[in-house]
Amino acid sequence: MRTPPTQSDSVVAQALATPSNFFSSGLRQKVDQLMNILWAGGVNNPMDSIEQISYLLFLRLLTEKDNVLASLDKKYTCIFSGKWARYAWGNFVTLTGDNLFNAVRDAIEKLHELPGLTDTGKLLFSRATLKVYERPTLRAVVQAIHEMDLAAHDGHDLKGDMYEYLLSKLSASGTNGQFRTPRHIIDLMVSLVNPQPNQRICDPACGTAGFLISAFTHILRQHTKPADLKRGLVDGGLLKAAQWKFLEEHAITGFDNDANMVKIAILNLYLHQLEKARVSMLNPLTTGFGGVYPGQRFDVILANPPFAGKVQDESILSDLNYKLNTRATELLFLKWFIDHLAPGGRAGVIVPQGVLSEPSKAAKILRTMLVRQCSLDAIITLPAGCFRPYADAETAILLFNNGRQTEQVWIYELANDGFTPDDRRTPIAENNIPDILALWPDREESSKSFSVSIGKIESHGFSLMPGEF
Repeated sequence: MRTPPTQSDSVVAQALATPSNFFSSGLRQKVDQLMNILWAGGVNNPMDSIEQISYLLFLRLLTEKDNVLASLDKKYTCIFSGKWARYAWGNFVTLTGDNLFNAVRDAIEKLHELPGLTDTGKLLFSRATLKVYERPTLRAVVQAIHEMDLAAHDGHDLKGDMYEYLLSKLSASGTNGQFRTPRHIIDLMVSLVNPQPNQRICDPACGTAGFLISAFTHILRQHTKPADLKRGLVDGGLLKAAQWKFLEEHAITGFDNDANMVKIAILNLYLHQLEKARVSMLNPLTTGFGGVYPGQRFDVILANPPFAGKVQDESILSDLNYKLNTRATELLFLKWFIDHLAPGGRAGVIVPQGVLSEPSKAAKILRTMLVRQCSLDAIITLPAGCFRPYADAETAILLFNNGRQTEQVWIYELANDGFTPDDRRTPIAENNIPDILALWPDREESSKSFSVSIGKIESHGFSLMPGEF
């Protein structure tokens, strides 16, 4: 007998690290109910389930936004008007059987043609299709989404929290290798890089947009009144109008070469007030900006790109691979990060620890670029169990900026990240992350951290492996 997938408390804790009243809102139970309904109805792949919920959720929210704008402005032309009126969410709620199936299928397959829909909305519904074939299951899903209370409570907009919890189902399943960087590691990296208003932020392997949303939330938190922060409210109330406009329309860029990930990222950003964020289905290792390399550069780059992959030689951008002559994705992405940082820009990226000492020509060139062309600020090694149960690779965070050459590199060997190193990843008291954040401003040395001069790095043949110093 098949049983629906379960969700461990530790994964939920990682997915929802910020305090809110999400767990008391009933939305967690609604999400569990939706996943169980789809599982019982034959939609067994968590990726498919999340995709189908995303389509229907977007339809509901788009209809509600359309209605609100129409009530505020009599001259507003509703998106769901004329021949498109039948695709408004309210119509689905009253239908059953084949009538419901046909209506939802037509809406999902044709919505990318909807006039007035944003480019990201059109991308969300590009080549979309309905995969919930059992009519009673489809009706149960529509009714469950319709009954969700998605209104803000005490200043908290819970829609983003709800979707993050839904995505934790994907993280728990590891389906098709699709699992996300742990939320606490993302938040650590964002805190260290410290993105600011009016800066362009990019994740070229964005997955579900976790880094981008964490960066946005970080900026809001830094510009929220202290009294509101104490109440658990993060609203960016101290941001100026121009800063808000830049954040919403220009600050966020994400790429991914997986169409499913792009669609999930779009809705995740949409539910976090970033409906105009730039998200594209694109492999940055093989596709440039308008035929010019490197093209657009960014003030902040945050990423955990694919490891251990190989790209076909003929597909790799020639300027990206100049002198490297490698097919390794982890090395090509590192070169992309270096090339696409704007002057003074900062990067926080995860790489396999092998990159720090690999003897290949490409790896040596990149390490030399990191310390001579850039300023390599820090290396933070991560515990081997950090990505369990789906990967057991030894990894490290690199923090660097496009400014002066490196003088010293601060190295921290993170032994405990607040979770057990086994496959269960149960929360524990031992956690070095607060220590990293406390030592980082002055790059203090401790039992777990030390600094290495550029001279010593050069004397070691530009190896960056902490154990060699």
